[in-house]
Amino acid sequence: MKKFAAFLASLLMLLGVFAPAATTTVQASTTKNIKVTYTLKKNKKQIAKKTVTVKKGATVTDGLKKGWKVTDKGGFISKIDGHKQNNKKKIYWTFTVNGKQVNVSADKKKLKNKDHVEFKLSKYNG
Repeated sequence: MKKFAAFLASLLMLLGVFAPAATTTVQASTTKNIKVTYTLKKNKKQIAKKTVTVKKGATVTDGLKKGWKVTDKGGFISKIDGHKQNNKKKIYWTFTVNGKQVNVSADKKKLKNKDHVEFKLSKYNG
């Protein structure tokens, strides 16, 4: 019986030593951050550029709001840092990720580490 009690005490001590390390490792991997670079252009002129850090799984809108004051509705951006679109003149904010046009709204497009997002405020010729 004494051997069993000593074995049980040793096992509990061993679990107590390793359990916190395993928990810490899991927490560290679930809170990973990513870096994303944003460029803002008005017509063809660059007006701003920033690299922001966001949580893994963040959207284009999340990162944009981290760098600038933004007005949006339903994922569609209407104003960034005082630069607003003009519906009458058909001037709108559009964006690309890594040079490719995106077919979802900014609040739906998930970011990856080292993505480059470019927002352009320009006239729509469609």
